Amino acid sequence: MFYEKNIVLGVSGGIAAYKACTLTSKLTQLGANVKVVMTENASEFVSPLTFQALSRNPVYTDTFDEKDPEGIAHIDVADWADIVIIAPATANIIGKLANGIADDMLSTILLATQAPVYIAPAMNVHMYEHPAVISNLKRLEHWGYHFIEPGAGYLACGYVGKGRLEEPENIIAAIENHVAGQSLLKGKHVLVSAGPTREKVDPVRFFTNHSSGKMGFAIAEAAANFGATVTVVTGPVEEKTTYPAIKRIDVTTAEEMYNQMHANFSIADIVIKAAAVADYRPKQVYDQKMKKKSDDWSVAMERTKDILQSLGKHKKNQFLVGFAAETTNPLEYGMDKLKKKNLDAIVINNVGEDGVGFRGDTNAVTYVNKDLKKEEVTLTAKKEVAKKILQFIVRDMKGDKS
Repeated sequence: MFYEKNIVLGVSGGIAAYKACTLTSKLTQLGANVKVVMTENASEFVSPLTFQALSRNPVYTDTFDEKDPEGIAHIDVADWADIVIIAPATANIIGKLANGIADDMLSTILLATQAPVYIAPAMNVHMYEHPAVISNLKRLEHWGYHFIEPGAGYLACGYVGKGRLEEPENIIAAIENHVAGQSLLKGKHVLVSAGPTREKVDPVRFFTNHSSGKMGFAIAEAAANFGATVTVVTGPVEEKTTYPAIKRIDVTTAEEMYNQMHANFSIADIVIKAAAVADYRPKQVYDQKMKKKSDDWSVAMERTKDILQSLGKHKKNQFLVGFAAETTNPLEYGMDKLKKKNLDAIVINNVGEDGVGFRGDTNAVTYVNKDLKKEEVTLTAKKEVAKKILQFIVRDMKGDKS
């Protein structure tokens, strides 16, 4: 995919800049046209001449060094690029990009380019975990920038932890996989439910659960990145939606979620019910706030409609996936749910384990299809879990038995 592609490689000022030399060489060997743009600090680690020799192209370091009087260099380079890679991406260049600062050649090109941008961070583990850096990364992700996660290991500063620039060959593979994945669900409509529901008791009280919607939204965003048109029906959550390919429908109660899932079911190719829907709701809802009493207060509850079971009864060509969040015998209960509700697959997780389930950013799941083929996804970011789930679904829809 890199053959005859125009690649702008941005190199910012970290010790990992030496790896950018190898990355330049490998991209060039793959047939890419590489132009390297360096920050002033990057030049303290590696000479521009090194990149010029490896890329066989001029290296850009100064916004005001106009090599062609008929053009404006930072605009010409930004327009020329098919792909932009920042490796290493320091906390400084990430912060500049996230806040619209353009005070050198690289940051100016980044604001001007319309090409997809892949960011490979590299920094001290404590810097990578700083709230400001985390906020900047999230902002850029919402804007559509792509990230190549740093590895964990021994860092140049002496610390051991996450923050080491990914190896050049892995950066190339990650970009290739992302580009290939962008058409994985092209032409498909994916319907996802996310978050909790709230069942009202009176004007100030309601029953709910700990679901944050993060897993459902991770699936919706991954599906959009894979080329799908996505509808997400969500209970009350703090998650934001910025993807143009995602239609968001906000609901509150289990009844509202039932209605919206059924209303959008017929146009969906893939349906993933990741929401934690209330199984029960109060039989009586009070118009006024119930006052505190001197004795106990019992609230009579009634069953809500089983959304997943109803969808399983009415499905035609849809690939229907459920979630089973359990604390005891998760595999047993999950596989029972797979059969009883006429599902094509079930995603099972043990929410009693550390780092798994509600509110956190990580998850570990077992994916089981209707042929009882099991796939384990060990503890990792929910965004990565979402990608794996969708890849399993695509495989099963194609009937691949491998």
